[in-house]
Amino acid sequence: MSTKKTKIKASCLIAFDGQTHRYLCDGELVYQGDTILYVGKEYQGEVDQTIEGRGKIVSPGFICTHAHLGASPLDRSFLEDQGSPQFYYSGLYEYLPILRKSMDQEMSKACLAFSLAELLRGGTTTVVELGTCGDDLFALVPQFGNRVYFGPMYRSGEWYTTDGKQVLYTWRDDKGMAALDAALSFIHDHNGAHGGLFRCLLSPGQVDTCDENLLEKTQQWAHQLSIPVTIHASQSVIEFNEMLKRHGKTPLQWLRSIGFLQDNVVVGHGIIVGGSSWTNYPPGDLEVMAESGCSLAHSPWVFGRRGIVMESFYKYQKAGINMSLGVDTCPQNMIHAMRWAAVLSKIVERRTDATTAREVFNAATLGGAQALGREDLGRLCAGAKADIILFSGESMNMVPLRDPVKNIVYNAEMEDVDMVIINGKVVLENGKVLGGDERELSRKIQESGKRMWPKMANHDWAHRSVDELSPLTFSPWGQ
Repeated sequence: MSTKKTKIKASCLIAFDGQTHRYLCDGELVYQGDTILYVGKEYQGEVDQTIEGRGKIVSPGFICTHAHLGASPLDRSFLEDQGSPQFYYSGLYEYLPILRKSMDQEMSKACLAFSLAELLRGGTTTVVELGTCGDDLFALVPQFGNRVYFGPMYRSGEWYTTDGKQVLYTWRDDKGMAALDAALSFIHDHNGAHGGLFRCLLSPGQVDTCDENLLEKTQQWAHQLSIPVTIHASQSVIEFNEMLKRHGKTPLQWLRSIGFLQDNVVVGHGIIVGGSSWTNYPPGDLEVMAESGCSLAHSPWVFGRRGIVMESFYKYQKAGINMSLGVDTCPQNMIHAMRWAAVLSKIVERRTDATTAREVFNAATLGGAQALGREDLGRLCAGAKADIILFSGESMNMVPLRDPVKNIVYNAEMEDVDMVIINGKVVLENGKVLGGDERELSRKIQESGKRMWPKMANHDWAHRSVDELSPLTFSPWGQ
């Protein structure tokens, strides 16, 4: 790691004063190695190099607390506009299993590389990845330079449908204990590697696919290893009703009752809850989360595109829940995650001042850091990791510039991210990812899609082709 001192002189820094982000105009930031040394008006010491940031906005890197990098790029051009009312428009039970089963390892590798580059393009410096592709992801981190938390997913059983009418469950003989052991082995061998860029967390898959013993063992190991835990919960009406049928409790109530829901847990999604219009069930789940101290990873776009909206980010925050943001699926763009979180909450609340730019920016930075137990991420201050974004402040998206965070949340696009620094290393410069050829990464995703789509009929209960599962928006010329 370089020991050079680097200074960034910028028109605006979104700096952290120990309590909150503040605007520092015409300020300076100095970092050495992987750590920020100084943020203020003028650094008095000598530096080895200077990054000119006139006309730039310097921001802390974004923290994505929920992603599935090994498949999400191939969601494009297939999942949009599709969903069965039988399953309350969730894609979990028909569409996603078909897509995942139609993939092979080479497709997954192509998705991982593309995803890491896509995250950098949108200013994401830390990502939580949940999946089964740990070895391939581990190998790519030095190339692209992302800060990664990886959770090897495991579960006691899995859902399936044989007729598109009902969701059934099949259970493993060992209820997932062997998979937990494999996850622990991976964590032992990889946690903290690549200069601390690659860390691990425990990731039992979904609340309705994990039995009580598996979750109890998970928490025991999480405390022993001092690592976070994440789980998908309250993500569909099917799941919500299934847990009521099994336990007479909502998914979140059940997690609390078995001692699983604690302050080291990041709940993935948490949208279908008591008190929401989707459940017609008494409220109380927001209070359950707030009292437990858990964090929530909200991925607004994946649900919003299906007509499912959190009700609402504003209420969750008012309840005292630590809110963070994820992407879950494509596009893997935290700028869009902030925008959709704010706008959808405003629509639900019918108030323009509900869920402001400040609140979603905090969720993408400080909220994500709190979820992972990292006081050295999500902020620009002395002692924090040098995870930094430089936005253009002079592009057509960003002028006129009076309030930088409002412009980032409501107007910025990927092309406005000029430079990304992670752990003190420049990984994106002049809007270009340094670790890979973007055209080649895109070509491999296109080839993967062409190989995947014809396989889908083999994995659908009704043997439908890709064009039957997801009809083209317009029919081909001449038909």
